[in-house]
This record gives sequence, C-alpha cells and structure tokens, in this order.
Amino acid sequence: MSLFISCRLFAKSPLPWQINLQEAATPVAQQIHSLHNTLLIVIACIALAVVFLLLYVVLKFRAKKNPIPSKTTHNPILEVVWTLVPAAILLGIAFPSFKLLYFMDRTHEPEMTLKVTGHQWYWSYEYPEAKISFDSYMIQDADLKPGQQRLLEVDHEIVVPIETNIRILVTSADVLHSWAMPALGIKQDTIPGRLRETWMRIVKSGTYYGQCSELCGVNHAFMPIKIRAVSKQEYEQWLREAKQKFTA
Repeated sequence: MSLFISCRLFAKSPLPWQINLQEAATPVAQQIHSLHNTLLIVIACIALAVVFLLLYVVLKFRAKKNPIPSKTTHNPILEVVWTLVPAAILLGIAFPSFKLLYFMDRTHEPEMTLKVTGHQWYWSYEYPEAKISFDSYMIQDADLKPGQQRLLEVDHEIVVPIETNIRILVTSADVLHSWAMPALGIKQDTIPGRLRETWMRIVKSGTYYGQCSELCGVNHAFMPIKIRAVSKQEYEQWLREAKQKFTA
C-alpha cells in the first residue's frame, strides 16, 4: 500500500474525482494555469453581474410594483455601454491569450529533438540526435504490476532530461491523433503528411502521463503516453543503455 501511495505522489497523473488542473511542470503549463485562473475570476464576475441584473429586473419591473410598463424602445447611452464594455473585456482577454499562444508556438533555443508519430493504436518515438527509435504500446491489465496505473502504463516510456528545451515534432502514419500531456501544457494534433512542432521544458523530475485526445478509432482510449523526466546525468546513462537496446 505504501508503495502504491508513493508512486501516486511521484507520478503526475489524474486522480479519482479530480476537478482541478494537474500540477504544472513546464513554463507553458504554468502560464496556461495562470491565464485559466485569471479568466475564471473574469467569468465569475460576469456571471454574478448577470445574476444581479436578472434579480434587479425581476424585482423592480414585476407587475405588482410596476403595473404600467415603460414604453421606452431604445436607449442610446445604454446600447453604447453594453457594446463597449463586452468589447473591452474581450480585448483584455485577447492580449494575454495571444501572448501565450506565441509563447507556446516558439521553440526556444532547442537543445534536443523528440519526434512523435501516431499510429492506430500506439506511438512511435525517435531521438534524431541519438539515432534511436522505438514503439510504445499500452500495458494490458493482466500484465500490470502493483502500483502501476490502468490504461496509462506503457512498455517503453519516453525519457527526457529536466531543465532542457526540447523540440517536439509530431506527425501521424495513418489517421488524426492528438499527443496530449496535461501536466506539460501540450496538446498537439498529429496529422498524416504534415510535421507539426511544439516544445517543452520540464522543470520537475517525475513521471507524467497523457493520452491520445483525438478520436482515432476503436482503440482510441488505449493510446497512453508516459514521460519520465530525470536529471541530465541520469538521462545520459539512460541514453547509453537505450542505444544498445534500440536501433534507429
């Protein structure tokens, strides 16, 4: 039981009944969470304002208190206000959103590259600089070990170093897939015949889980993603072992 708990604490994965976001592990995810929290406040204020206006109208203009209804057909000042205020709110939301989109789109001085290819229904990974590649399949329920998570474990995980700018190239060998890692702030569609790019810089060691997030066929739910982020020294050691185990 203690082993199971320690694994759950170490692994960045969804929890039963979880309604909050997973803990951010990259600068992109941190900015996404920050924008989400800001927008949540804006949305809450708008919702409260709408509820207040509805209650005000219901109480002030009910038939008992207002037997003779107003014949006003328009109010220029009010119409200008309810046009400009939402426009200002949308502009206020747009600026940080575009800033975040630009930050997500740029690969900041990449130190290594990871190529991801989606298949029905597994992932292929390639480390071009190291000239190694491998396929990653979900571990079936009957083969799970104590502490491992159902539908999230794979036979060959991705291993990357922390504090490293990693360019990620994604494509598909057959149909549309989507390479999604919530804790890393990544959701990139893989499109046949196209090579798309994103990036990540993991700041915390640990194990991170994701899944295919684009309906891609009968086994869509069985395409988990597992990333183990380690120190640069541990990564170099893994790389030496991987070069012996995998051939590009």
